[in-house]
Amino acid sequence: MWTVRFCILILVILFCQVAYTQPSEDPMKMEEISVVADKITTPTKETEDTVYTGTEITKKGIEIQGASTSTSVYESLRILPSVSVESADSRGLAAEQRTIRMRGVRGYLGGLTVLGVPNYGGNPIGPRDYLYDMENFDSIAVYMGAVSADLGVGVGSRGGAIELRPRWARKDFGANLSGTIGSDKYLRTLLRIDAGEIKPIGTALSGSYSYTNADKWRGPGKLGPRNNFNLTLTNALTKDIDLKLWFNHNHQKQHLYRPLSYAQVVRLSDNYPVDYNNNLTGTPAQDINYYDYNKSDLKNTDLFAILTAKPSYDLKITLKPYYSKEDSEILQGVTVGGGQVQKRLRDIDRLGVIADITYAFSEEVRAGLGYQFERSDMNISTENYTITTGGLQYRGRGVFATTGSTYINSPYIKVAGTHGKFNWQAGVKYFAFKDSSSEGFVTGPAPDYKPLRASDLDREGETYKIWLPSVGVSYDFTQSVQIYSSYGKNFIRPYSYLPLVSLYNANRQTFISRGITLNDLFKGYDMEESDSVDLGVRFRVSHFDLSPTIFYAKHRKLLTTIYDPRVSLNYQQNIGKATSYGIQIDSNIVLSGAFKFFINPSYVLMRYDEDMVFAGNRLATKGNQVVDTPKLQVKTGVLYNHKGLEIMPSLRYLGTRYGDATNLERIDPAWLADLRVSYTQPLRSIAKEVKISLDMNNLFNKKYVAVITSSDDARQGATSYLQGMPFTVMMTLSAGF
Repeated sequence: MWTVRFCILILVILFCQVAYTQPSEDPMKMEEISVVADKITTPTKETEDTVYTGTEITKKGIEIQGASTSTSVYESLRILPSVSVESADSRGLAAEQRTIRMRGVRGYLGGLTVLGVPNYGGNPIGPRDYLYDMENFDSIAVYMGAVSADLGVGVGSRGGAIELRPRWARKDFGANLSGTIGSDKYLRTLLRIDAGEIKPIGTALSGSYSYTNADKWRGPGKLGPRNNFNLTLTNALTKDIDLKLWFNHNHQKQHLYRPLSYAQVVRLSDNYPVDYNNNLTGTPAQDINYYDYNKSDLKNTDLFAILTAKPSYDLKITLKPYYSKEDSEILQGVTVGGGQVQKRLRDIDRLGVIADITYAFSEEVRAGLGYQFERSDMNISTENYTITTGGLQYRGRGVFATTGSTYINSPYIKVAGTHGKFNWQAGVKYFAFKDSSSEGFVTGPAPDYKPLRASDLDREGETYKIWLPSVGVSYDFTQSVQIYSSYGKNFIRPYSYLPLVSLYNANRQTFISRGITLNDLFKGYDMEESDSVDLGVRFRVSHFDLSPTIFYAKHRKLLTTIYDPRVSLNYQQNIGKATSYGIQIDSNIVLSGAFKFFINPSYVLMRYDEDMVFAGNRLATKGNQVVDTPKLQVKTGVLYNHKGLEIMPSLRYLGTRYGDATNLERIDPAWLADLRVSYTQPLRSIAKEVKISLDMNNLFNKKYVAVITSSDDARQGATSYLQGMPFTVMMTLSAGF
């Protein structure tokens, strides 16, 4: 079977090479930054900026990556250089069993926003990339180095900043209907309706609903159902005042994939189908691996408004109030007490507002001033259950990682301008995160297991503060050549509370006997920081654009395991250091009128600056590559488009990675091939257009390690791994009205 797929790919590539000899019949029109029609990626910036410091994945760029991008923001970023996205399920499902790294930094240490309105949660901290239907967005902007001061990133930007740019309600009536079927009973349907503008009140509405479900590709269980609702409204209240509303609700149920140990990875072919057990055995130590004891139920609701006023040509005032609600449960088997099931609970409410005012002093100089305020109530805790022949029986609350209200106060200012061929911008943001105090409890006796106060588990409130400057410059040597550079300080607020609380609770008497409280351990927590510098060149001519970028970053106060000889235990504190540097290239090339080509390679070195100490022993980590960071990656493909037929073979090279800080758990590199074929035909009597698409992922059925689940300071034996999904087929039929 694999030989057939290999022949298909080779024939498509040969066909592309033959067609390359044909001359272009339709020269491209020069655009501001990129000249290639139907661009896949393009340089981007925030609205009031003058220097392009990010990369934008266009609507076309999202679409050509296939059906897997429909339900995951991260899956839509696979095409970018220096970005490593791996998932236990390549169909865009398996929420929170997906990893992303940008230039070696874990993506959940970064920000995800919808037009600057932050999306994030706790346990784990960081973005929820699975909340949206990507059909409701026009593009995605990604910043890996400097982040503009006015982009609200929520918990931080050390792992990059992602801005989703919505497809707002259209003024004309329209509808899109699509259905997808695929391997392992994959099923997805989506309907989006743009009601058009209601003339008397100038209001336009859109609404969409999608349903997605699938079997896991290995082991028992399902990755669904997933239900998603989205509503948008735009209204011109007056000639100078506009209002936009955004509502999104996502509810997904799923069974989890079981990870492998490194010993199993060494014999990957033998262990590729390993997953959770289909039946109960009656032995708790075995039944923690029962599939229905390892599942999640994730609910998220987001609502925000954008009110824009333009009192004059030079002045613009923007107000963005927002509200976010997360109510999630994750059930997982644990080895504690001979085998138990633990339920992680997340009850999170966030309420905030972003206010911004910009003023153009002249055609060459503009400035912006703004403020973000947010109150967050995060109630994150665990519940313990024992396994009996009658099912699960409650055994009380475990630990409370976070309770109470926290606050973000973040003013910012920036200026930007142009002078002839020279462009410049500078900004600074002040970020203050006021963490709440928390009262400690332990589980009381049977039969009620009511929580009992434990003052040694109390945690004092703390305010963490940081200044975040950013600058950028560019110079246009010619219409086709631009050089640019940027600097930015990035951060991530304190995280990973639950592991520290759990460790203290499990060794409570040891700590008490040494006079150490939980609050003493939290005094070693701080914000992680990084300073990033980019230097690049952009070439723009009639048939291609090319953007090579050299980058360098210093990372400090990284959450790192330390050994405490007072209690002979290891726990994390913010003391680590690392250095990263490398090169990445974005490209869009027109081979002929019907053929386009892209190749996006990157080479990333991210290394520990110091050795680490574990259990009193020094580990040789200095100079090692950071966990789960491939040095070399290549993403490349050819896109053929002629009279509605579109064919795109693509290849992705994922370089060698390591699962531990000592670089002893080596994960082999992998070449992965995909093929997408689609045909679009207008049917005026039925629809504006009808499109049928076929996505074939992992074309050669490569067995490889996809997800490495680990902290950056992981020691040997502490990491778990998830297999990559084998050959998968998905077919989509869509119609636009």
